[in-house]
Amino acid sequence: MHPRPALVAAALLSAVRGAVAVETQEREIPPAFGPHVNLSEADFVRAKTFRASDRIVGTYYFYWYDAETKAHLIDGDGSDALTTHPSSTEGFSYKSVAWHGRQMEDMMAAGIDVALPVFWGGPSEHEANAHNHWSFAGLRPLVKAREELLRSARRGGREPPRIGLFYDTSTLQFNAWGTHVDLATDYGRRWFYATVRDFFSMIPPAHWAMIDGRPIVLLYSAAFAKRHDQGAIDYCREQFAREFGGRVPWIAREVSWRVAADGTVAWGGALGLKNPGIASLGPGYDHSAVPGRAPLVVDREGGAFYERNWVRFLRRPSNFVMLETWNEFHEGTDIAESREYGRQYIELTRKYTDLFRRGEKPPLPKGKYTGAREISIQLASADDSRGLRRVENADGVTEPTSVDGEVARSSKPVPGRIRYAYFAADDSFKAAEAQGYELEVEYLDASAGRLGLEFDGSDRDAPFEGAYSPSPVTAELSGSGSWATATFPLPGARLLNSQNGGADFRLVVDADEFLVRRVVLRRQ
Repeated sequence: MHPRPALVAAALLSAVRGAVAVETQEREIPPAFGPHVNLSEADFVRAKTFRASDRIVGTYYFYWYDAETKAHLIDGDGSDALTTHPSSTEGFSYKSVAWHGRQMEDMMAAGIDVALPVFWGGPSEHEANAHNHWSFAGLRPLVKAREELLRSARRGGREPPRIGLFYDTSTLQFNAWGTHVDLATDYGRRWFYATVRDFFSMIPPAHWAMIDGRPIVLLYSAAFAKRHDQGAIDYCREQFAREFGGRVPWIAREVSWRVAADGTVAWGGALGLKNPGIASLGPGYDHSAVPGRAPLVVDREGGAFYERNWVRFLRRPSNFVMLETWNEFHEGTDIAESREYGRQYIELTRKYTDLFRRGEKPPLPKGKYTGAREISIQLASADDSRGLRRVENADGVTEPTSVDGEVARSSKPVPGRIRYAYFAADDSFKAAEAQGYELEVEYLDASAGRLGLEFDGSDRDAPFEGAYSPSPVTAELSGSGSWATATFPLPGARLLNSQNGGADFRLVVDADEFLVRRVVLRRQ
């Protein structure tokens, strides 16, 4: 369930089990699956809405499990499909009102405002024998569970999480009709809208999660669409308003979508905090139980990883944070009650959601580099890291290189001329508030071009709320073939690990060849 190549296999794995060969024939898109369409304002009498200025905590809710049929619990070969496990599998099913009710009660205990069911429905999945028909079958008991909890709330309890849509766009490629959907066509736009329509047609408006009266829709990766453009978003808004009482959906794009939307979210918060506007964070990652995967484990560190990312978020919060995930046991990103961790992550989540709503900023941790004037890294096949660490990312890959006996790392080419080298500072070195730093870079002037720096800073006009603030200095590269040193100021740096891979800054290389030997970060 992750757009990065190492993780996208999760969505593909489950989808391929029921996918058929891609066909070109356009089947007729059926009417809305549920009864809650052609609404009027009277249908919204019981509805509530968040304001854009409210602090909202949401989570991704995976409801595809069924203990009776072993769906998403046991693989086809009889092996355990889960890396982490629910505390009990008794009544553990998307068909069970009681199970949904327990999940929502635990979300309430954790301080979660919005549950986004991971929806694999759509026009191709209406038939009861469709592979992903559970997406429809699980919504009625979910609504009934929330109705029952609301009756308790009216007797003095807390309100259960409201329901929004996480549109799992892998269904644009893997579905019961075998259609690879092209969102740049009229048919593709109607398909896209029909999926959003089908979901909300199953949910009475009293249960909708809305921002300023607009139902929340978060999109998964754009990679599954054959093509996409702004037309799919605009068509969805227009048609939804016609059928749902004038309400226009509040659509957040995943960062891979090249469209204008109401918000931006990045999948992958379980690997480390991401905050392109809507933050995402999680407890760690482990897909050991999923067959056919390259190993990838981000250790939970006994809860320290989760807490560290919450602290980073609270140092510079946005108004909306998504917890990744409530209960994706295949990939071990769950914060729900589990056999392995009990209610630890429910309690940790409540601790930090309370801090979030109160606007409190936890102190940064003290450690080895607290009070140090500088930290550094000497780059080689085995780096000498003294408070700085190298971060490898798809657009910033380096490899060890030796030049005339000098060991360094060279920046590997990527599509396009621009490439990057990412770094992160030890948390104990960082200041509580924005501060000025200075970065010294020793490099081989191997070819003509330019060397710049982008850092996690305070420039709100820079991409991702300042995560890629540019240094005012750029170094000119002449291709002299000699070692040189460049110094870059980092005014107003926050260093909250907001860049790709959890990095704090990156070298921006516009040259055919570039080698870096040493990097030093100093307080000003």
